[in-house]
Amino acid sequence: MTASEQAHGEPERWVLQFCHGYDGPFLDCARQYAVLFKGTSYKVCTVYLTGKPSAEVERGSASDEVIFLDYSSAQVRGLKLGAIRDLRKIAASRDFALCIAHRFKPIYVALLGSSLPVIGVHHAFGDYKRRSRQLFANLFRKRLALLGVSNAVRDDMRAYLPDWPAERIETLYNRIDVEAVQAEQFPREAAREHLGLPPDAWVVGNVGRLHPDKDQATLIRGFAQALPQLPAASLLVIMGSGRLESDLKALALELGVSESVRFLGQVPNGRRYFKAFDVFALTSDHEPFGMVLLEAMAAEVPVICSDCGGGREVVDGSGLLVAFAQPSALATGLRDCAEGRIDTLSSARRLSLYFSDHAARERFWALGWLSQ
Repeated sequence: MTASEQAHGEPERWVLQFCHGYDGPFLDCARQYAVLFKGTSYKVCTVYLTGKPSAEVERGSASDEVIFLDYSSAQVRGLKLGAIRDLRKIAASRDFALCIAHRFKPIYVALLGSSLPVIGVHHAFGDYKRRSRQLFANLFRKRLALLGVSNAVRDDMRAYLPDWPAERIETLYNRIDVEAVQAEQFPREAAREHLGLPPDAWVVGNVGRLHPDKDQATLIRGFAQALPQLPAASLLVIMGSGRLESDLKALALELGVSESVRFLGQVPNGRRYFKAFDVFALTSDHEPFGMVLLEAMAAEVPVICSDCGGGREVVDGSGLLVAFAQPSALATGLRDCAEGRIDTLSSARRLSLYFSDHAARERFWALGWLSQ
């Protein structure tokens, strides 16, 4: 018996969180789920399937213990027998009440490597499109429950698993630690200086991979259409890198706006500089959620988003929704924003009500999948 058990007269209860890795947004995803148990009797052990041990990741995981299995991507293809054995040992090492597993591979390993109830968290569309995955989920449905990061992702899973009761496939929105994010965001002037932007420009910001899914082509076309009616010296600023960079630069040149479109490449900790923008525009094709929208809302920047996927759920009622892949609709939205027609106060309220750690904690425990 541990000292804590002796002091309280009862065994410690643990939650096992199993993540594929911590790249990109997934470190914060681990943090989001760990803090669901803050102030409860549960401790959280977070396990990363891939990724080297890192003190920074340990701190960012907000967990009582962090374990790095340190597999390569190649090693977790196929049957993943080594990972299953490793997880079996971890699951037997203490009294775990359940496992929260992010993405399909960790769900697969958790179900085969333990007898724990598993909550599978899905961050993308189409995870159960394959028949083999549908069969696997159905095989373990008695101890598997599923969460989508938006209603759009939830409904996608329900469509592929039509025989599941609706209450076993639910939504738990992505969220941010609003105060922590706001504390690290630079003031407007400092953010612009860091990004090399003029202090007096009217700036449209976009952050994301330069990939067809993000549809920056529509963004550039819409900006080009709106530019004659936007404030003088307006700029479109795109943070991110990817295979479409040369194509997008060529498009800006073809439309005669290359002098007004700046490609900043990958900007470390980009969310720190969102206050540099006068408006944030996301033109993605069926975004599963859109964490950058929350970060823009935290910076109190007006938000424009294409009316599709999970982004609609984030922005609806606060920012501005525009028809997907319609440059003229985006151009109208940009002109409206330049005239001050987007209310950032309602955006801040929506962030607190639906996309904060506090809101997520209330929603998670209301599901009744685990008793406090």
